[in-house]
Amino acid sequence: MPLALLALAVVAFGIGTTEFATMGLLPQIADGIGVSVPHAGNVVSAYALGVVVGAPLLTGICARVPHKRLLLLLTGLFVIGNTASAVAPDFGTLFAARFLAGLPHGALFGVGAVVASRLVAPERAARAVSKMFLGLTIANIIGVPAATALGQHLGWRAAYGAVAVIGLVAMAALAAFVPHQPRGGQSGIRHELRAMGNKQVAIGLATAVVGFGGFFAVYSYLVPMLTHVTGLSGSSTTWVLALYGVGMTLGTLIAGPLTDRALRPTMYWG
Repeated sequence: MPLALLALAVVAFGIGTTEFATMGLLPQIADGIGVSVPHAGNVVSAYALGVVVGAPLLTGICARVPHKRLLLLLTGLFVIGNTASAVAPDFGTLFAARFLAGLPHGALFGVGAVVASRLVAPERAARAVSKMFLGLTIANIIGVPAATALGQHLGWRAAYGAVAVIGLVAMAALAAFVPHQPRGGQSGIRHELRAMGNKQVAIGLATAVVGFGGFFAVYSYLVPMLTHVTGLSGSSTTWVLALYGVGMTLGTLIAGPLTDRALRPTMYWG
C-alpha cells in the first residue's frame, strides 16, 4: 500500500474508532455523567448530527483550500473534538463535543476518497478508495474493542483521549506522505446544496439512510443488549464488537475490486 494511502487509512481508523467506541462504552458514559443509557445514547445522535451538518458545510466553505491542507485542518478539528469529549464535565458539554467531533467526518471521507482515487490509475480508483476505508473497518476489529477495553478499565474519558492521540498521528502521516493536489471543478456551498437535487445523489442518500440506519439502530445499543438481555459479561462484548469489524473488513476487501469491474451489480448485491 502506498504510504499516502496508509496515511489516509490512519485517518479513517481514527474516525471509525471514535464513531463506534461510544456505542461500546455507553453504559460507562451514562454512569459517568449521571444519565440513563437511553439518554446517553443521544451523544451518538450528536455525532451523527455533526456529520450531517459538517459534510456539505465544511466542504463548501473550504472549496478553494488545497486537498492536503484541508485534510490537515479537518483532522485538527477531529483532534479538538475528541479532546473536548475526554474532558467534558456534563451531558450538555459532552453532547456539544461529540457534535464538534462529528463535523469533519463526512468532509474527511469525501476529500480523502478524492485524494485516494487520484493516487492511482483511473481503473484502480475504487480499490484505492476501498484501501482507505479499510482503516474504518479495521478500527472495528482493533480500535473499537481496544477503546472499549480501555474505557472499561481506565474510564470512558481515556478512550476519547486515545482517539485524540490517533488523530495527531494521522496529522503527522498526512503531512509527511500525502502529495499536494490542486482543487478543480465547480465547488462551494451553493454547489454542494444544488447537488442534493440530483436524482442519483438522492437515491444514494436514501440507500445510505436505509443501510446505516438499520446498522446503527442495533449497533448503538449493542453492548447494553448483550449485557442486560443475553447476559454476556462486559469484557466479552469486545469480541462481539470485533466480529462486526471482521464482517465489515471482509466486505470492504471484496467490494473494492468488484466495484471496479461491475458497479451496479456490486451495489445491488450489497
